Amino acid sequence: MSSNTEIPLWIQDREEVLLNDENVEWRGERPDYTHTNQFLERERQHNHAEGSLNAIAYNLVRTFEMEASHKTNPQQWLSVVTERFRMSSNGGPEYTTQDIVEAGTYNLFLGESEHYRSSEETFDSSYNLFHTAFPNGFLWELIEVVSAPPNVVFKWRHWGTFKGSYKTYQPTGETIEIIGLSIAKVTDDLKIESVEHYFDNSAFLQKLTAGGCPVH
Repeated sequence: MSSNTEIPLWIQDREEVLLNDENVEWRGERPDYTHTNQFLERERQHNHAEGSLNAIAYNLVRTFEMEASHKTNPQQWLSVVTERFRMSSNGGPEYTTQDIVEAGTYNLFLGESEHYRSSEETFDSSYNLFHTAFPNGFLWELIEVVSAPPNVVFKWRHWGTFKGSYKTYQPTGETIEIIGLSIAKVTDDLKIESVEHYFDNSAFLQKLTAGGCPVH
C-alpha cells in the first residue's frame, strides 16, 4: 500500500468502532474490553506507529475479531465483504460469516482433537471454556506485516495466562501462546474477502492439559 493511499474512515481503533456502531444486533450486551485492555498494554511486545501498514492491519483484525465474536448479523460487519468472505485454518474447510456466527471461531479454528471436540461445543460453551481458562483475556497482537495489499500476509501472536481451569485441568499460571501467520485478501477499501490462518493448535492444547492435575 502506497503512502498516499486513502485509508477508509471506519478503519480505526476497535473501541472507536464500538462507540460509533448504532443499531447493532449484539450477542448479548455490547462488548467491553476495559478489563483485557489493561493486560494487553502491559504484556504486548509490539507497538506500531500510527498510520503504518502494521497499525492498519492490527486494527482491521481486531475489528474483525470483535465482530465475529459479538455481532450476530453478518450484514452489520464492517471489516469484511459479507457475501464473498471465506475463512480457513491450516488448509482446512472454508467457512462463511454465517458459519462463524453459528459455531464461533474457537470451534472452527480448533476442530476435533484429543483435548478439544468442536462437535461437542456450542458457540457459547467454547467461548466460556477459554474465557474461564484465561480470565485476563486470550490476547492478540500483530507482530509484522510481510506483504502489502491486496494479499496481506502477517505474523501474529495469541497468548493468555492460564489462571482458570480448562475443563477438568487446573490452572498452572503459565503464559501460553500461539505464533501464527495469516493471509488476508482485501479490497481497495481494505475489507476482508478471505483469510487463511496457519498455526499449531495441537501444541496450544497440549500445554493446557499437560501441566495441571485434573480436577475431580
